[in-house]
Amino acid sequence: MSAVIASLFLPLDQVFDRGFRGPLLKGMLGALLSLAGLIALAGWAMDALAGGTGWLATAAGVLGGVAGLFAAFWLFVPFALAIAGLFLDETAAAVERRHYPGLPPAQGASLAAQGVFNVTLALKVLGLNLVLLPVALLLPLLGGALLWMVAAVSLGHGLFEGVAQRRMGVAQARLLRKRREFSVLAVGGVMALLALVPLANLLVPVLGTAAMTHLLHRGADGPVA
Repeated sequence: MSAVIASLFLPLDQVFDRGFRGPLLKGMLGALLSLAGLIALAGWAMDALAGGTGWLATAAGVLGGVAGLFAAFWLFVPFALAIAGLFLDETAAAVERRHYPGLPPAQGASLAAQGVFNVTLALKVLGLNLVLLPVALLLPLLGGALLWMVAAVSLGHGLFEGVAQRRMGVAQARLLRKRREFSVLAVGGVMALLALVPLANLLVPVLGTAAMTHLLHRGADGPVA
């Protein structure tokens, strides 16, 4: 549990480091553009479905706007994973330079293998979120719980394995993630909560990557070379 707590708080201490600011700001911008695009797309879709005039159309428009906003946040997690993949190496390297300077250069899975993993995972999560979206809109409380669970697993597995793949193969990263499943899901659960909070969700791609980098090197078996 101490590794989980340290992994969550240490990235906050590095926010103002020069080497960390770059990926953080770029990650926030990418997240902002993605979320804005999702909100605009959801709003357009709901307007197109509502149509008509009068109070029924107005009510439908308001409900559609709320549903569209919910849908945008619901679909944000796979985009956060994709953004994290873009700045993963830069973020993890900044964390390792400051906190784990004795590590050798990262020589893990190829960039192609990492790219395939990131894209495949993001598409799987997007597909799952689209399937569950009608349930979430009809039953908001259940939908919120489902959103958190899907996001916790997706962010936990995706970010940890992505970071681990910098220093080992894809299969090895998956095995290590399974050995540390409780810690991975604990950090993923916190990141999933942040993903539901406006503005704070913009930090998830980079802060989540940094947290998982710490978790990778703070396991019971020590830092991963």
